[in-house]
Amino acid sequence: MAIILNDAGLHRHLLPLTFTRPVGQLRPGILRLGEGWYVRSGIAVGYRTEAYLSAAFPIPVGEGPHYEVDGSLYPSDALVAAVLDLRPGQVLTAGGRPLAYALANASAPAEADWHSVPAHMSAVAFTGEVLRFERPWHLFQHCGQAIAQDFALLTEGRRSQRLSAYNTVIGDPDLVFLEEGAVVEASILNTKAGPIYIGKDAEVMEGCIIRGPLVLGDHAQLKMGAKIYGPCAFGPECRVGGEVNNSVLLGYSNKGHDGFLGNSVLGEWCNLGADTNNSNLKNTYGGVKAFSYAEGTSVDTGLQFCGLIMGDHAKSGINTMFNTGTVVGVAANVFGGGFPPKHIPSFAWGGAEGFETYDLERALGTARRVMARRNIPLDAVEEEVLREVFSRSRAAV
Repeated sequence: MAIILNDAGLHRHLLPLTFTRPVGQLRPGILRLGEGWYVRSGIAVGYRTEAYLSAAFPIPVGEGPHYEVDGSLYPSDALVAAVLDLRPGQVLTAGGRPLAYALANASAPAEADWHSVPAHMSAVAFTGEVLRFERPWHLFQHCGQAIAQDFALLTEGRRSQRLSAYNTVIGDPDLVFLEEGAVVEASILNTKAGPIYIGKDAEVMEGCIIRGPLVLGDHAQLKMGAKIYGPCAFGPECRVGGEVNNSVLLGYSNKGHDGFLGNSVLGEWCNLGADTNNSNLKNTYGGVKAFSYAEGTSVDTGLQFCGLIMGDHAKSGINTMFNTGTVVGVAANVFGGGFPPKHIPSFAWGGAEGFETYDLERALGTARRVMARRNIPLDAVEEEVLREVFSRSRAAV
């Protein structure tokens, strides 16, 4: 028995973040979506995704009944319980749209089956709240809800490590939780809008000002004097400084210097050079459009505030400026004066004056050096994924 998180036709809608991972591997809060399903269910979790990602994110081996779940769904307690109550031949729905299938064998729903219930299946209505992450900007838009639920799940019945008396807490101190080895010194923590979770061996340096909800993942750092406006989720090993508002860093990424990042999502292994800034609000105060790989053009986000979406291994040089709704692909390297285009393809090298293709072997060499700084190797499977992304990005030019 297993829970299979299916991309459910949403993989292209969540690019560039999903160039290097299935939909169910996104991290809107403390946990990745797949981790949330595992922690709440105790059942093995796998991923039905693009063929080139299957080696890195396999489906658990074994025959027999399994649950096929829309990978974009947040695994709330109520939703997980409803999925586990399904019997083979049943499909959980909300508003007529399938959420999850209970299947008796290794078969999988077709992409069309995620839009309407097949005639041979029996529909079971789910009446609870459904939280989906169907576009990249949904991660920062809904991360506050994910943080609150992950916080309740992971801290229930547990005691936080002691918070130093040199800190100031505004609001409920029980909404500050420090994992083993976490250090917070001489900072201001405001929990009136939501909890603050500091992961294992993470560090909040002196002079930080934090408004929850906030996640600082394992071994991550907030640099001295950082100003953080939640909701924000910074995954493991991130380095964050300057001013950040309502943003998500999936993990292992750096925004270590002064500069503003707002209403944005960065993948893993990104680095923003000193004084990199992004705009998250147009001068006209109008709605923001952002490039969609699924549509092949810019689409209306439905948001007034939307900043930067950046794929894994992308970088910016010092003093880089990103306009509202900028989308940067995997392993792009952006630098120079002026505003670069609002859509920057994967493996692009340059800036406002133009781009050339970032040589693949040089890009892989950079990735190896960056990952080695966190004592993580670029293994053969991950390298093959990046090679495939490079191939696809060149074919799209």
